[in-house]
Amino acid sequence: MEISAYQKLVRVTPRKLRLIADTVRDVDPKKALTMLKFMHKGAAGLLYKVMKQAVANATDQKLVDSSLKTKHIMIEEGPRYKRFRAGARGRARMIVKRTSHIKVILEGSQKEAIKQ
Repeated sequence: MEISAYQKLVRVTPRKLRLIADTVRDVDPKKALTMLKFMHKGAAGLLYKVMKQAVANATDQKLVDSSLKTKHIMIEEGPRYKRFRAGARGRARMIVKRTSHIKVILEGSQKEAIKQ
């Protein structure tokens, strides 16, 4: 069974998020959460929140925590905000502020019903 969590319009560039996502892509979700919690990158906190939400969604769907595996962590490019800054000789220079979409997909097996 697949469980997903999304975060859209994050004001961090996709390049910075992909750097962090690559380190925790093939790791157990519980271990990935501890890695992200103590990582010294600003974007790690954003990925931590989405991963934590995916694990919470999995427990709500009655999935076993030990059976969870990370299927995908996708960092997609969101819309770009275009701003202007003063340039030389009274001209304007364009600044592009990039955004990202974070998508985490976990898969695992359901608990078996306890027979009474």
